[in-house]
Amino acid sequence: MSSTPQVPEDSEHKLSLRHLCLEDYADVKAMWDNIYQDFHSSFPEKQFRTQLKVFPEGQICIEDHGKVVAAAFSVIVDYDKFGDKHTYEEITGNAYLSTHDPKGDVLYGVDVFVDPQYRGLRLGRRLYEARKELCQSLNLSSIIAGGRIPNFIKYADKYSPHEYIEQVKKKEIYDPILSFQLSNDFEVKRLLKAYLPEDKESMGFATLLQWHNLYYEPKKSPLFGGVRTSARIGLVQWQMRTVKSIEEILQQFEYFVDALSDYQCDAALFPEFFNAPLMGIDTHETSLDAIKYLATCTDTIIQSISKMAVSYNINIIAGSMPIIEDELLYNVAFLCRRDGTIDKQYKIHPTPTEKRDWIMEGGDSLKVFDTDFGRIGVLICYDVEFPELARLQADNDMQVLFVPFWTDTKNGYLRVRCCAQARAIENECYVAIAGSVGNLPKVDNADIQYAQSAVFSPSDFAFPYDAIMAETTPNTEMTLIVDLDLEKLKKLRNEGSVRNYLDRRRDLYDVRWMNEQGPDAE
Repeated sequence: MSSTPQVPEDSEHKLSLRHLCLEDYADVKAMWDNIYQDFHSSFPEKQFRTQLKVFPEGQICIEDHGKVVAAAFSVIVDYDKFGDKHTYEEITGNAYLSTHDPKGDVLYGVDVFVDPQYRGLRLGRRLYEARKELCQSLNLSSIIAGGRIPNFIKYADKYSPHEYIEQVKKKEIYDPILSFQLSNDFEVKRLLKAYLPEDKESMGFATLLQWHNLYYEPKKSPLFGGVRTSARIGLVQWQMRTVKSIEEILQQFEYFVDALSDYQCDAALFPEFFNAPLMGIDTHETSLDAIKYLATCTDTIIQSISKMAVSYNINIIAGSMPIIEDELLYNVAFLCRRDGTIDKQYKIHPTPTEKRDWIMEGGDSLKVFDTDFGRIGVLICYDVEFPELARLQADNDMQVLFVPFWTDTKNGYLRVRCCAQARAIENECYVAIAGSVGNLPKVDNADIQYAQSAVFSPSDFAFPYDAIMAETTPNTEMTLIVDLDLEKLKKLRNEGSVRNYLDRRRDLYDVRWMNEQGPDAE
């Protein structure tokens, strides 16, 4: 393409985007003959009329003072019928759009061309943006097109078609069509052979390109219970206080559940070891005896919390509690859904203190949970300081990460906070952290706590300038309620000013779970 527009010097532009009509044939035919005279077939009026009749919404143009100066043609197809190894004639019905299927799932790009005199004005980009809008309006999964690589003939003696494509991707070589497609968020799906055999410049090769519609809904949205675009979460900054029974702990717990439910929260997050005051009920010889006693209370507590989740219609991430399995002690976070189901996430990395004083074992599975408001992950305190875990969860479409924590000093708290905020930025998700405050003088290893609960966001223009959605007052018992826009996450991953998630160099490194118990493994 020319770097500067070659429009008539005495004209002032008056550009407008619209659908093509029959009266535009002469303008379109003149452009076609000028651009494709070397290899493409003619553009008969019958073909033009058929295109407008079959799918008028898909045929668009840009006019300048009443003259069509750019045009784009499209068709809806059931892509499974053709697959990736198709030719131009096959999928477009030889450009007559006989393959058009109103119930199809893909908007296929038949052709885009711009009057040579108007190149440099980015009219092609305008047409592509209009196509994307059409794709979203019609709720189609993607735009797919076969793209010529007209500069390939200049490099065919040096590069294979695959090598040529990679060089264009790296911007080592400029290709007027492929470079343009890549700059418009299309990705190369595969190489096509004999796509347009008569295309000597491309030597018959073409790239199969795809743009994904982020807002595609594969099924008709139900009248209720559809995909959520927002969620309201509540965090409890829990005050440690002396208690005399499990019932007293549960009474305090229910108070907060009731309060958050009144504000129609979708989820409530409690801190790690919120039930630690129970270790002070009886006198224990060692801290190990105390934590083992606490583990015997877990089943009773979790059954009661599950009933609260149902009766108060709220999902509860019940902090974490110790459990004993096969005579081994684990720290486990429980998800009690409002439909009555219960899931759990084991703490993967016990702290040095937990391993030394409580002989705590680390879990060996990592999950991402489906809820009625989105996909969530849970990492308990120290786990959030290991970026690999959140990255694995993000790879399984996690939208919100919940981090119950328990820290005694400000520097310990800051480790959790800073790492949690990093997880939100690097994985482009929301992260909520909730801790406990106060002291328990009679409980070993739990004598004092420091916390400031918060909700963090990714860092971009659609989010708060400091990537902090909200935060509590430090060391004060209180709740925090925050609304999360889940649609912003979709847009950020694909259209953000930076794309931390998509721009990873998967050709150089990756993060893998070593056993079969990876994210979502049951």
